[in-house]
Order: sequence, then structure tokens, then C-alpha cells
Amino acid sequence: MVELVVPTVELRESWLDSLKEWGAAHQDGAGLGEGDEVESPEGFARWVERLRRQADHSIPVDPGRVHASYWWIVEDETYLGAISLRHELNDFLLDAGGHIGYGVRPSARRRGLATWALGETLDRARELGLARVLVTCDDTNVASARTIEGNGGVLEDVRTTTLGLTRRYWIDL
Repeated sequence: MVELVVPTVELRESWLDSLKEWGAAHQDGAGLGEGDEVESPEGFARWVERLRRQADHSIPVDPGRVHASYWWIVEDETYLGAISLRHELNDFLLDAGGHIGYGVRPSARRRGLATWALGETLDRARELGLARVLVTCDDTNVASARTIEGNGGVLEDVRTTTLGLTRRYWIDL
């Protein structure tokens, strides 16, 4: 059964297997930063703890970041992808990144996992009290555009951002 779980060190090996599939590509929704070292068990544990702390509003976030919740898409102890819900928007997120980011490892794509995970995350956004969320994708990412539209996304515009040509969708909750 597929589920969303809070990041955990127990899935380190599966997560690292996924990293090999991604190669040098950025993993949307994973919260992996430039300074994160995930190869060692200690570095991976530090990264997982940072992701967990970022959801806690009693703990200040790093400059340029906002509070966010992270979940991993997991099936039978196998990491399949990640999704994040940013609790608010800063200027960068309003322009390009949006409230929600997600990514599915290459070997698990075309199973509807992103559509399912986005729907689950929209429920969690409602629980946070958000009235609507911004979800974006690269203009050439047809699969992601379908995922967003399938969850009620209404295209506001396509614009050039720091991430390139970006489709910006709003979903009313």
C-alpha cells in the first residue's frame, strides 16, 4: 500500500538507491540543499532532522526558507518520491516555486503516484488553514501539468522565472 510518511532514517538505503536513479537531476519536493551531505548515515540523519524541524513553527527557519512539511511516498518500505508543502510563500515561491513541490523517482513514474500524493497534500494544506495553494512546474513538463490540472489546478500564467519558463497554477481549497 502506498502511503505518505514523514522522512525517516530507516529508509536511507532505499532513498540512496533513488538518488542513483535521479543522477545529477534536482529532486523536486525532497528538500535537499546544496550543503546537505546524505551519503554517510550521520549526514543523512542530520538532513532528515532538518526536514522534520522545518515543519515546527516554534523553531526559526534558515534565511530564505519558510516553514514546510515534507513527506516521502513509500510502498512496502521502498522510497518512491517526495512531496513538500510550504506553509507560506516568500517572493521566490510566489514567483516560481509555489506551495507544493513533488518528485517521483524515475522507476516509479507513470503509476499515478504524483497525482495521488498531490491530492493527499491538498487535504493537509486544508488542515493548515490554507484557502488556496500555488503549484508550479516547468513549462515542458506535460506530466506534471496534467497532475496539477487533475487536482483542480487553474493556470494563472506561464512566465520566465529563475527556474526557467514556469507554469503557475492555483488550486482553491
